[in-house]
Amino acid sequence: MPHNTPAELGTRLMQQVRGSFILQGTTYTAWCRSQGMDPSLVRQAIYGTWGGPKGRAIRAAVLKAAGVRDSAKAAA
Repeated sequence: MPHNTPAELGTRLMQQVRGSFILQGTTYTAWCRSQGMDPSLVRQAIYGTWGGPKGRAIRAAVLKAAGVRDSAKAAA
């Protein structure tokens, strides 16, 4: 069974988040701005490159709003 790299998992998760927001009638960027968050920082949290407590909290918030399951937690 092939293993996905963290970058591949981050890319897949970002695609799921973007798609989910589109299905909700908004966009990832619009949601970030409505929350007062910089989309590039939120992207870092999604990819896991901003992995401290604040980054993890932002990641959880965006995944919850998008209705996307956190694949990193599921794999752990």
